[in-house]
Amino acid sequence: MNSINRTVVITGLGATTPLGGDTATTWQALLDGRSGVRLLDHEWAEDTPVRIAAEVAVEPAERIPRPEARRLDRSAQFALVAGREAWADAGFTGPAGAESPADPDRLGVVIGSAVGGMASVLQQYEVLREQGARQVSPHTMPMLLPNMPSANVGLDVNARAGVHSTASACASGAEAIGYGIDMIRTGRADIVIAGGSDAAVCSLNMASFSNMKAISKRNDDPAAASRPYDTARDGFVMAEGAGVVVLESAEHAERRGARVYAEAVGQGLSADSHHVAQPEPTGRGIAAALQHLLDSNDLKPTEIMHVNTHATATPLGDVAEIKAMRDVFGVDVDHFAVSATKSMTGHMLGGAGGLETVAAVLALYHRVAPPTINLDNLDPDVNADIVRGEPRPLPVGRIAALNNSFGFGGHNVVVGLRTL
Repeated sequence: MNSINRTVVITGLGATTPLGGDTATTWQALLDGRSGVRLLDHEWAEDTPVRIAAEVAVEPAERIPRPEARRLDRSAQFALVAGREAWADAGFTGPAGAESPADPDRLGVVIGSAVGGMASVLQQYEVLREQGARQVSPHTMPMLLPNMPSANVGLDVNARAGVHSTASACASGAEAIGYGIDMIRTGRADIVIAGGSDAAVCSLNMASFSNMKAISKRNDDPAAASRPYDTARDGFVMAEGAGVVVLESAEHAERRGARVYAEAVGQGLSADSHHVAQPEPTGRGIAAALQHLLDSNDLKPTEIMHVNTHATATPLGDVAEIKAMRDVFGVDVDHFAVSATKSMTGHMLGGAGGLETVAAVLALYHRVAPPTINLDNLDPDVNADIVRGEPRPLPVGRIAALNNSFGFGGHNVVVGLRTL
């Protein structure tokens, strides 16, 4: 077996999002241009300046037995729901080994999370403060650890090639997928379940982001709050959920007759080294990640027909991302159908890169780019072809797509995908 630079493909998809409890429902909602943003009805939300967010459409407790769910933070629950869907979608039943044709020693898991078990920390701290130490759940420590979304999926499928967690803020899910690609390319694994999960819609996070003036304050019109590239954008909308893919070496997928959605070409990485929260305004770091993707793979700019941009609806970030693409790709950007799906899902933080990779894969597979909603007045500094109004057909032939993901601290990750 050639263990260096093996072709990696995607054979399974899983998601639980503000638009639906699975991949198919979420994808259809993206094509329909539906928003998953709602007014929060939690008691704690009454005290926060921002009272809108995009919570999951289907509670994980409806999919996971209660005894199992009570030992898991919501971030791990989301990862388990999406991971199980992706595993089944790839054609596997049960854990690797006796119940499945997958070799557990050749199976890995990489799932990223930006905030990990924050909700469990807050909940159990309230128990400690109000009821005393003896009432704190013995499951608290494993619930709050940020590796637990990945660890629980690994336990579920009996993965033994390596179970890893990436923590690069809002780029965590995309970086996890890139890490999974590298695991297969370098021969460490034949199959890797990879993606991102976060459950960040809770009081502390909402209050902090609100005070940072990072999130939209459109409490009176939740569905219109997330407005990437619009001149009236005023910040992102907090969301929760998970998106997961099954990566597999092409030869392994071919041997078992698996359906293949797309090729996972590789990742591009860089760091801004500019500010803990603000994007570098010229897009220099983003451009470096895009260039790294091109330099380390055989992807050609002329192949790229679709980009699912990070596009959080922040004034600086949206413009810097488009500028970076122009700096690297030049006139080739003119044939990119650009979609900003956070306009519908909100920003799932560590889960965003996972879900948006799923969306980009489906855009290639079905050859259609989902629209960007709430874009009434395009910012004149956004020099790109933004898909708006209706889904847009993508060309026939061999085409490629990008998923861009960036995070606090200056993390930049680009995942490249291509039809076979």
